[in-house]
Amino acid sequence: MRSVSFRALDGAVKGYLQEDYDTLQAHKVRPALIICPGGAYRWCSPREEDPPAFAFLAQGYQVFILEYSGGERAGQFRPLRELAETVRHVREMADVWHIDPERVAVLGFSAGGHLAASLGAFWNDPDVGLPKGVRPDALVLCYPVISTKEFAHEESAQWVSGNDPAMREKMHLPDRVTADFPPAFIWHGGEDESVPPENSLMLACALKRQGVPFELHLFGSGEHGISMCTWEVETPDEVCRAWVPLCQTWLNKQFGYTP
Repeated sequence: MRSVSFRALDGAVKGYLQEDYDTLQAHKVRPALIICPGGAYRWCSPREEDPPAFAFLAQGYQVFILEYSGGERAGQFRPLRELAETVRHVREMADVWHIDPERVAVLGFSAGGHLAASLGAFWNDPDVGLPKGVRPDALVLCYPVISTKEFAHEESAQWVSGNDPAMREKMHLPDRVTADFPPAFIWHGGEDESVPPENSLMLACALKRQGVPFELHLFGSGEHGISMCTWEVETPDEVCRAWVPLCQTWLNKQFGYTP
């Protein structure tokens, strides 16, 4: 493994790359995964950075973590532009980093799930004006913030909208899903009182209406912010921990990839 880093506008990106061995010809080109940690659009949670990154690195993915702008700098689509620039740069460096540019997924936790889903919604929105070629090939949304109306996580909604009512309306993602939204894997803990599971259910219903492929797992247990659901991240949950192999199976099938 080797590490790389780069700037995505005001965001900081670190990457973990598989070594390139001449004896492993079958794995010369790999899928990539970009992780957006949660943190209410105020900060980036460490438990949602390296632990999931290493799990997908072990599956043969080239993995990147975006620490995006938060707090007073979270408005005006700034985190979204940083994520779009991350996707653009990863695809630009595909030959150097041995990545298949048509197999780039974005994974987000909580507010990072809202950020990931926002790229799925706004990648071709002329009013937002993102660069070309930044649509993710798949999304993984982990207990995501989706609503800025009913069942909203109020702090996330306030920061990402900059307390602007028109922006808050724009960032209500169930209303922004079109048939061009990427395929999505969604999971949520049933005991989540911070970001209610209705967020994921609303998105799933919107995807179903638009004919977008998705897989949804709503577990009976699981509070908010549980990441890998292990002792390592201090949120052990044997039920919700199943999201990791379920997600890897789904993502590998989407990409036609056998680790």
